[in-house]
Amino acid sequence: MTRTVTLCVTAGCDGSPGSRAAAAWAAREAGMLGLPLVLLHVREPERSSGGDPALGETAGLLRSRHPGLDVRVQQVSGRPAEVLADLARDAALLVLGSRAPGRAGGPLAGSVARAVLARTDRPVVLVREGAGAGEPSAPVVLGLDLAHPDARLIGFAFAAAARRDTVLRIVHDGDHPRDGDLSTPYGAVAAVPRPAYGPRTLRRPAVPSEVLRSWREKLPDVLVAEENLCGTPAAHLVDLSRDASLVVIGRRSRPAGFGARLGPVAHTVLHRSTAPVAVVPHD
Repeated sequence: MTRTVTLCVTAGCDGSPGSRAAAAWAAREAGMLGLPLVLLHVREPERSSGGDPALGETAGLLRSRHPGLDVRVQQVSGRPAEVLADLARDAALLVLGSRAPGRAGGPLAGSVARAVLARTDRPVVLVREGAGAGEPSAPVVLGLDLAHPDARLIGFAFAAAARRDTVLRIVHDGDHPRDGDLSTPYGAVAAVPRPAYGPRTLRRPAVPSEVLRSWREKLPDVLVAEENLCGTPAAHLVDLSRDASLVVIGRRSRPAGFGARLGPVAHTVLHRSTAPVAVVPHD
């Protein structure tokens, strides 16, 4: 049977505060992308056959907040990680929620989100409980490994900044000696927080021009702030997330059966970032 594909933004919904934050963020992103929003509730087979009554309420609330947005509701039975990863094949983005920083047991602590990351080749955005839709004009932050500057990762970050009409801050390790915290598939990234988004003095020239040239040509209106600063990557990214609309990191794709490789930098960012985090798989 031929699979009918309608590109959309999909938000996983389970009635938790984290999933409601994810749905709110996904609605705004779907509007900016001009795509339908699918609110997806996955019911585990051994649980009650009833649907989630809050799903319809969430859909109604988002329709009222975003007139003209095509909001769809889908409820299916199955293992959440497997179903989410399967249906993500039709999604431009899969958006999942998590508990607030410091609280144990949320999807970013393991379980569902980690299993989805291991199964899907689509970008996954993780939204923290209480984050809401966030401020779209705040900077987009890209963590870049100069040893492996992947075009899909860079393109995702450029496009996100272009949609928001905001600055793209690219932070990386440059030629600093690598330590244990930097040797991760997400690259070594380092930055320091700042109180405003305006121009600032950079301590060192950053990304080689050929790495960004094609995206600067495709999206010339995106202001790029390149930074190469010393410090612990994970701590700096977490600090920088406080004033960001989105943090973008990469994940190296691995052969089927090996799962997603989460290094220490990504692990910390996913658990502690206050801004939504986009995890973009790449070669």
